[in-house]
Amino acid sequence: MQLAASSIARCFRAAKPLRLHQCDVMSSFKKPRMISTNSVMRDEFAKHADYLNEFNDKREKVIKASRDVTINSKKVIFQVHRVRKDNSEEVLSKAEKDLASVTSQYMSKLVEELQGTDFWKLRHAYTFAVQEYVEAATFCRFCREGTILDLKEINTTLHSLGDSHRKPLQISTIDYLLGLADLTGELMRLAISKISEREVEYAKRICRFVQNIYRELTLLAPIMDDSSEMKKKLEVMLQSVTKIENACFNVHVRGSEFIPLLGENDDQFPYMGLPYLDS
Repeated sequence: MQLAASSIARCFRAAKPLRLHQCDVMSSFKKPRMISTNSVMRDEFAKHADYLNEFNDKREKVIKASRDVTINSKKVIFQVHRVRKDNSEEVLSKAEKDLASVTSQYMSKLVEELQGTDFWKLRHAYTFAVQEYVEAATFCRFCREGTILDLKEINTTLHSLGDSHRKPLQISTIDYLLGLADLTGELMRLAISKISEREVEYAKRICRFVQNIYRELTLLAPIMDDSSEMKKKLEVMLQSVTKIENACFNVHVRGSEFIPLLGENDDQFPYMGLPYLDS
């Protein structure tokens, strides 16, 4: 009996109480608490995921619609460049008809995709298409009437394409001005073409028009919220202005040096001041 009692006493003395750090280690092995599938946080993240997926799908559709607008607007510009003295009415009528088709078929798709949304969030997806469309529309107007198509007229046209009960797409002022800056490049090509056709006065009128645009945009660029893209276009615009000025200057100063080309209708036209000599 004494032996058994002493053994039990030794067991009680050997059993030491758990220390604090040992309790902490044991508690660290607890199973992590699982987030409930019905938690508010999970639902909130699901909403954001759905919004981003929908936004990306919308962006892809806008890019596709913008590509069609860009391609067909360029075709209108190419058509206007075919204008000559003898076919002016025919070429411009076809260009205006093509521009109307671009508006009704392709711009309407872009308006449909952007209508009712915060379209300013997708501006980088469609801005280049809008600039190209503005360039084509203003180019047609200048060649037809010698004036500029303002932003209000363009937005009025777009407003009629969509649903009047939903927020319509409105071309921003910056996109309109950037498209107007691109117009000067097309006017430079037109001026050079007119000089080659001996329509010097028409080329001079284009020169004054482009100079006015360049001067006004130069004044606006420093006060624009985002002027980085405009500053790049101003550099290109200055090159266009310089080319037109040089071409008009050369024709004006050296015009007396030009001589009639061989093959004119006059049988006795002078060549270098000498009458035509039969062999």
